[in-house]
Amino acid sequence: MKSGLIALAGRPNVGKSTIVNALCGEKIAIVSDKPQTTRRRISGVWSDGEHQLVLVDLPGFQRPRDAMTERMQKTVDASFEEIDAIVFVVAADEPVGGGDEFVARRVFATGTPVVIVVNKTDRARASKIAQQIDRVAKLGDFHALHPVSAKSGDGIEPLREELVRLLPEGPALFPPDVVTDQTLDERVAELLREQALHVTRQEIPHAVGVQILEADERRIRAVILVETESQKRIVVGAGGSVIKEIGSKARHEIEKLLGRSVYLDVRVKVREGWRQDPEQLRRLGI
Repeated sequence: MKSGLIALAGRPNVGKSTIVNALCGEKIAIVSDKPQTTRRRISGVWSDGEHQLVLVDLPGFQRPRDAMTERMQKTVDASFEEIDAIVFVVAADEPVGGGDEFVARRVFATGTPVVIVVNKTDRARASKIAQQIDRVAKLGDFHALHPVSAKSGDGIEPLREELVRLLPEGPALFPPDVVTDQTLDERVAELLREQALHVTRQEIPHAVGVQILEADERRIRAVILVETESQKRIVVGAGGSVIKEIGSKARHEIEKLLGRSVYLDVRVKVREGWRQDPEQLRRLGI
């Protein structure tokens, strides 16, 4: 048996969570085009009986701006102390910039094998992808480099095979039927937050949190946290239109996860400054 921890690193919005989902073969982490979608360490597990990849999805590297982002960055820093390899992700359709170079310095300094992934190849022409590969190849002494499209699945199987070859011998870290270290409530809360990010267009995603108050076989009660009354008005929408759309789309995803119908009761609550409140951040798993 071979098993190990593989951390995904990169600046925000390069597609780390989508890669984890593609490698695991199912939705483990929520995705959106908003920065800070991933707020805490999430593990996705892929097993084939002889190998077990534990893919550690981390928040994107960032300069802390408040208590929440400070805790997120500490999660990233601490995670590099116990891993067997790093997947360093850059986007094929965006120039390599200072953020990518900063992450590169951090990951290559660990001494851990680094596999560079140029993601989002579906968004760039072949010539652009070739230029990007040439640029990122100069960022450090990497073990391997893979262009992939996590969205379409192109290149995912060769990447998985590469990571499997890096696994050390050892027992499985999770039972064979486990696909993530998240609790069911945590997965449900994340699916609801994902839809809140998708449906709201204004610049409020950073101020949105989700807490599950109660969950049983037939009913889930949840609260979406915001920091101001104006944010609450945006999330609720005229006549409750926005919160109804969020709830409807989230319920569809939650029912797919649970394999059964549920009644989803979602309210919006103002909790001023919750991103600075250590106790509230702890309750949200951040």
